[in-house]
Amino acid sequence: MREHEYAPSARERRTRGNRRFDDDEPQFLKRGRQPSPGGFDTNTDTDEPDTGDRWSTWDDAVHGPEPHPAWLVTELAAVDTELGVLKTGKEADVHLVRRAVPDTDRSCLLAAKRYRAPEHRLFHRDAGYLEGRRVRRSRENRAMTARTAFGREMIAGQWAAAEFSALTRLWQVGQELGAIAVPYPVQLRGTELMLEFVGDAESGTAAPRLAQVRPEPVALERLWEQLVDALVVLARSGLAHGDLSPYNLLVHDGRLVIIDLPQVVDLVANPQGPEFLARDVRVVSTWFVARGLSTDLADPAALTARLLSEASMR
Repeated sequence: MREHEYAPSARERRTRGNRRFDDDEPQFLKRGRQPSPGGFDTNTDTDEPDTGDRWSTWDDAVHGPEPHPAWLVTELAAVDTELGVLKTGKEADVHLVRRAVPDTDRSCLLAAKRYRAPEHRLFHRDAGYLEGRRVRRSRENRAMTARTAFGREMIAGQWAAAEFSALTRLWQVGQELGAIAVPYPVQLRGTELMLEFVGDAESGTAAPRLAQVRPEPVALERLWEQLVDALVVLARSGLAHGDLSPYNLLVHDGRLVIIDLPQVVDLVANPQGPEFLARDVRVVSTWFVARGLSTDLADPAALTARLLSEASMR
């Protein structure tokens, strides 16, 4: 499996000093921003496709769970076309990609999440989240602890692999129980994670984040119930989201969809797991109460206690 490297364009190098991250900003889809010729490029073949930016990378990637959804294009003749940036963040950027088979009606939209090379990423949050995540070789563990260049590469790979693994696990649970919704994890290739695009496939408009919506009281309570069901599923799986907020919850056709899971926390292996869980609950409870939900329903202490109890019974 070949590793991908983020190669910044000349314009990006000139503006890196004042680059603005939008993890907590409401504008989700930034139209008009097209990939520059010097930007991310994973096509190393000389026979580039006649249309699109690169051949599909499906063939040499780790694939999502089977059976693959009917909408997913898996043909090797497909090409990927960059359509713009969906989101920028501290550790990764998310791009909108159309994967299509030329001269056919086979196409789908994907969200390509690309973790940055170590020198372009921020690692201030790594230590707490990575507790409990260990590789077998002591050399790799020492390198990650010391944050050497090699260690940072290992950490970058762990972020992508952890998110792919968590999404795979939770997507399968969601298919069985219907109690949690996450984007389908299409493929993992190096530090690029391809995901199901959640939104309007015709227009390419992403689903709004929870922070952007203003639901009526009945809809608000339904969204809260969905969130509690999803948190119970996570707890029973021994997991906490680790960075849950209204900005990494999407609302699509009335359904709450959980996104951004690279920092998923093992409630057993990570000594700080209960603290991460309590923070997740506190943040989302505060948002729901501020929007009018009863404090009797959104009691963070009671919900945290329930979730820790669920986790202990797994």
